[in-house]
Amino acid sequence: MTLLAELISRLPEAADRIRSDVPMSEHTTFRIGGPADIYCEPAGLEEIAAILRYCRAQGVPCTYIGNGSNILVADRGIRGVVLALGDNLSAIEQDGDTLRVQAGTKLSAAAAYAANHGLAGIEFAAGIPGTMGGAVWMNAGAYEHCMAEIIDWTEYLDDCLTLRRISQPEHHFANRKSMFSDQDYLIYRSQIRLAPDDPRNILRRMADMAARRRASQPLDLPSAGSVFKRPPGYFAGKLISDCGLKGCRVGEAEVSEKHAGFIINRGRASAGDVWQLICRIRQTVTEQTGVDLEPEIRLVGDWQE
Repeated sequence: MTLLAELISRLPEAADRIRSDVPMSEHTTFRIGGPADIYCEPAGLEEIAAILRYCRAQGVPCTYIGNGSNILVADRGIRGVVLALGDNLSAIEQDGDTLRVQAGTKLSAAAAYAANHGLAGIEFAAGIPGTMGGAVWMNAGAYEHCMAEIIDWTEYLDDCLTLRRISQPEHHFANRKSMFSDQDYLIYRSQIRLAPDDPRNILRRMADMAARRRASQPLDLPSAGSVFKRPPGYFAGKLISDCGLKGCRVGEAEVSEKHAGFIINRGRASAGDVWQLICRIRQTVTEQTGVDLEPEIRLVGDWQE
């Protein structure tokens, strides 16, 4: 029995949400990536646990994704099973000044919900093209704010598929990093603590941030977001620009003329094109400035030669 047939036999109610040979270019903001052997969209924690339990017993690798931002999927695709945490895991519950947000919830949806309920503090994340799970995983941020400022706790499945909860300090948040960055845990949901405010004030701030984002970032073409972490004391985009790399291309992957911290897909860029360009940028910036840029985007899939 094939892996697809085996999973469907175990989860017949999820048959229409388990597919084989799915192009990851359809599920990443870069619009890049080869096929996933199996692509699953689980509807809840029980389905997630059942899939993970079977895959671990059979030695099948699992990859977790949210909105497909901040990742570069290999041209060869992804072996094993991809668990896509999206709309089927996007519930939001309010309890006073806190929101419990499932991992598949888009940050834009969480920010809009908070604004409409008069809760401030997550406005900075409204324009980040990711999900709550991914944002916690990497301590996403913008406009001098980050997830570490608002997280109360997070629930996740540990190695034994037991649901665990950790407090804010236990996340070990750092620059675009958390304890999850080095672990194979699946984030289920997080509680964020916000502050009461007039919805009109919140929406005004969100509109201002959106306008600034449109003016400064290449939102009209596919990208994975910021390619590099911000090095201490510098801005990655300015370093890249100062090195004369705006417009630099490998294939159809290009350093954005609008914001040098972004690599854009001009149409048919491959993952190999993007990675070659990343390596060229790092080498040039290091040679000219002495600063080693650390990639923020994550390589996913079969990158073996």
